[in-house]
Amino acid sequence: MREITVAAVQMKPKLYEMGDNLTRMTDFVEKICLQQRVDLIVFPELITTGYECGVRFTDLAEKAPGHTVNLMAQQAAEFNTHIVFGMALKEKVESIIYNAAIMVGPDGELVGDYRKVHLRGEERLAFRTGFRYPVLETNFGMVGLILGWDMAFPEVARSLALDGAELLCLCASWERPHTKEWHAFSLARAFENSIFLAAANRIGEEPSYTFFGQSMIVGPRGDVYASMDEETEGYALAQVDLDEVRRLREEYQLIQLRQPATYRAIVRKY
Repeated sequence: MREITVAAVQMKPKLYEMGDNLTRMTDFVEKICLQQRVDLIVFPELITTGYECGVRFTDLAEKAPGHTVNLMAQQAAEFNTHIVFGMALKEKVESIIYNAAIMVGPDGELVGDYRKVHLRGEERLAFRTGFRYPVLETNFGMVGLILGWDMAFPEVARSLALDGAELLCLCASWERPHTKEWHAFSLARAFENSIFLAAANRIGEEPSYTFFGQSMIVGPRGDVYASMDEETEGYALAQVDLDEVRRLREEYQLIQLRQPATYRAIVRKY
């Protein structure tokens, strides 16, 4: 058995206030890890800055490694855990920024990052589109990162599953009124890929959006292992056995019995 403990943090960031948000993130890490041994902590999308920063993302974005990544890596090393969080990522060219998910590990180093592919609304004005779905290797298994609206596209989770991911970390900023979609997609992505999903969605209000939380940890049969309500800051915590992924994939053959030659329409743009 490969049992690990996973926490999905539900938090309300303050718009533009990176220092305050980072302090509260480190407080969450300390609180979670002092209460039990945790292998992975997942924070929401753009948790360091807030969501509606517009043109200010250019000034708020950071490189990786950089101050934010280094700070969270120190936390990961101190508590011997992995941490995944969303931030605005700056490339070497200062004007190129991405909506990114970052993973740091217990060795205090950057494990990897993912740049959001499916940008929505005003995100397309602020960020460059990502172009690949990396699967990150950890000391407990293979992990895929997803951001926000990516979850609405089944091809994302399936691509990660085909490349070996056993656990998906979803950093999200899903807003009202899309609660039904949030639940349906979360369960479907886990079920259809026989994969675990740790989905961290933020709460709070910004000028145009109200975010509803309902963070959860879902098993490869679509079972909800742990969840949060709509208004509360806190975290969903669950122990999962990653060996269940291989067992269920062998039992249900959802990966093995695919017929890719018949799916040509999927890769057509229109």
